[in-house]
Amino acid sequence: MTSQRSTTILWRPTGPKELDLVRELNWRAWPPRLPEQPIFYPVLNEDYAVKIARDWNVKHDGAGFVTRFEVESEFVRRYPVQQAGGETILELWVPAEELDEFNAHIVGRIEVVHEFR
Repeated sequence: MTSQRSTTILWRPTGPKELDLVRELNWRAWPPRLPEQPIFYPVLNEDYAVKIARDWNVKHDGAGFVTRFEVESEFVRRYPVQQAGGETILELWVPAEELDEFNAHIVGRIEVVHEFR
């Protein structure tokens, strides 16, 4: 009998460069942060991710994408939910140095669910 791991669905708004790196990692991990990016921040709701991808990534990168992925719930609980504005603007703040461990707890593949140009 196999045990099902409980997972938490997260979203990440991303630009074309980061998405290319995710593709290179076979849709199974997020790339290391750049020196000016001390935190990896997936978001807790799709609407917020859409707003960032559509309103920020398109303006700065020419395209924006919303990705969806699942992480083991037990692991992801270590990151407190951060309210980065309004009631629905919720993020997890994963320190860059913990991203490899975070990636190891992704279940399945990272998928693109929206694209804006």
